[in-house]
Amino acid sequence: MNKFYYVYVLLCKDGKSYTGSTSNLKARVEKHKSGQVLATKHRIPVKLIFYEAYLNKYDALRREKYLKSSKGKTTLKTMLKEYFEQNLV
Repeated sequence: MNKFYYVYVLLCKDGKSYTGSTSNLKARVEKHKSGQVLATKHRIPVKLIFYEAYLNKYDALRREKYLKSSKGKTTLKTMLKEYFEQNLV
């Protein structure tokens, strides 16, 4: 059985997103939701709005880095345009 590495995006209560990567998506999201992650503990509640799975850890890390860039943020806004229009109005 193949192990997956995930890149994920959370929507935080301040309306901003948080992008990260992990090998255990469910556990990592639960840590965010329970305030155990320094980067998001003051921004809860958080909601998982997007993730991608990769078979190679370095592919996932490269994608995470891209999604955190200015161009990557624009790509995410385009990919999730309908979601943001429906949920942030």
